[in-house]
Amino acid sequence: MLSDIEIAQKAHMLPITEVAGKLGIGEEDIELYGRYKAKLSMDLIKRVQDKPDGKLILVTAITPTPAGEGKSTTTVGLAQGLAKIGQKVIVALREPSLGPCMGIKGGAAGGGYSQVVPMEDINLHFTGDFHAITSAHMLLAAMLDNHIQQGNALNIDPRRIVWKRVVDMNDRELRNIVVGLGGKAHGVPRQDGFDITVASEVMAILCLATGLHDLKERLSKIIVAYDYSGNPITAGMLKAQGAMAALLKDAVKPNLVQTLENVPAIIHGGPFANIAHGCNSVMATKTALKLADYTITEAGFGADLGAEKFFDIKCRYACLKPDAVVLVATVRALKMHGGVPKTDLATPDVEAVKRGIVNLEKHIENIKQYGLPLVVAINAFEQDTPEELEAIRSHCAAHGVNVALSEVFAKGGEGGIELAKEVVALATSGKADFKLLYGEELSLKEKIETIAKKIYGAVGVNYTKEANNALKDFEKMGYGHLPVCMAKTQYSFSDDPALLGRPEGFEITIKNCRIAAGAGFVVVLTGDIMTMPGLPKVPAAEKIDVSDDGVISGLF
Repeated sequence: MLSDIEIAQKAHMLPITEVAGKLGIGEEDIELYGRYKAKLSMDLIKRVQDKPDGKLILVTAITPTPAGEGKSTTTVGLAQGLAKIGQKVIVALREPSLGPCMGIKGGAAGGGYSQVVPMEDINLHFTGDFHAITSAHMLLAAMLDNHIQQGNALNIDPRRIVWKRVVDMNDRELRNIVVGLGGKAHGVPRQDGFDITVASEVMAILCLATGLHDLKERLSKIIVAYDYSGNPITAGMLKAQGAMAALLKDAVKPNLVQTLENVPAIIHGGPFANIAHGCNSVMATKTALKLADYTITEAGFGADLGAEKFFDIKCRYACLKPDAVVLVATVRALKMHGGVPKTDLATPDVEAVKRGIVNLEKHIENIKQYGLPLVVAINAFEQDTPEELEAIRSHCAAHGVNVALSEVFAKGGEGGIELAKEVVALATSGKADFKLLYGEELSLKEKIETIAKKIYGAVGVNYTKEANNALKDFEKMGYGHLPVCMAKTQYSFSDDPALLGRPEGFEITIKNCRIAAGAGFVVVLTGDIMTMPGLPKVPAAEKIDVSDDGVISGLF
């Protein structure tokens, strides 16, 4: 089979004006970025707000493993499958981060015959959104340090600056740095560091904002430091929000592209699924709902992280009500949860599937807690045996859940028809009765413990002194009503990445907490969450090249 980039480069793309035309969008309502990319105009977004919503489908997955689950591929393939059976559909995705693309992950635009294109552009600079977010973030950092240099009228404590710098690249050397060296004219020396751009609160804010006014309001609330009396210093106090919003005036507009089968795709925003909520923008999702009968979107990592945050943060703020959920699993991943090493996954092992299926079982239970119907999509591999697949079907049937085989990687939309039919049946069944996991009236600790016990299956929660103090401070500052954003390993329901399957009897330890006042959530840190990745020993960048005629190779 051809590589992902070879498949993408052979695709017959329609001019983006024709893709827009499928949605009833005229050329006056898009802003072109070349022949195959465009941004939706703010006028269009405002004009469609009174239209009825289509059906909202979330694609999530079991706990990720090195074997791979194929969530993005399934999301794109499902949209193509829905188009095959005559539905008007849009796929709404996050933008990939450049850093992981050059590191170990490679491209993140689907795979096989279920991709969004132009694949190279989407994975690299795209329409410049991430560059704009980086610039806005760095402007705030510069204004903060300049304020201190120019007399420090706000009495900022340089030891309590919490606003790091960002760059959209994996660069471990920048995690901890010292700035302001070189003498008085060059700033006030202090310890600093860089996060990757997708971990920036500006990214989270852009993805939760409902428009430029809301964006500016949220930016003004960002807490960048504390003064010597312990009071928060915000971007608004530095008068930075206007210039930041100006840098983001185009980045806030959703991007329109297409799948390999010319299905419209809106790709916009990409917050870290650990440190933030891991979903595409509210503006992209809400606009897609007005333009199509079905909007297919996804959330980062497994359902314990991505789906929980999609429901309890994004849906809470955007007043979204999903109609159905697709839970992606693979035989290979279930074997790993059943104790099989990665090297032996090609060997048939029904018993290992049965041992590992407890992970799938817990995710099913969790989604049902939100009152949503679901279907399990088995992302097919050629070595999967009928016996292994039947073990999954039987187990899911016992829980009242159907299973659909997804062959979208190899067959595109044709391989997603079975799944598409299941999704239509669920979305039109009237069974969705969406409810949030917790109310805002609960204390921050009660919210944390609700997630830990009901979603992860923990028996208890422990707090360090730092975490306890932070939570008390946030509630005193008036942030107790905010939802919590759990920063936890994606590889386990617990905070120990080595505990696969469905661990029981464990406790979660909360190491510390941060406030993302502009985004509107409290980040709860369990374990060591890396916000600036490093490159691997052999980075993907070593294989990426461009020919003399401008054709890129090596992306996958």
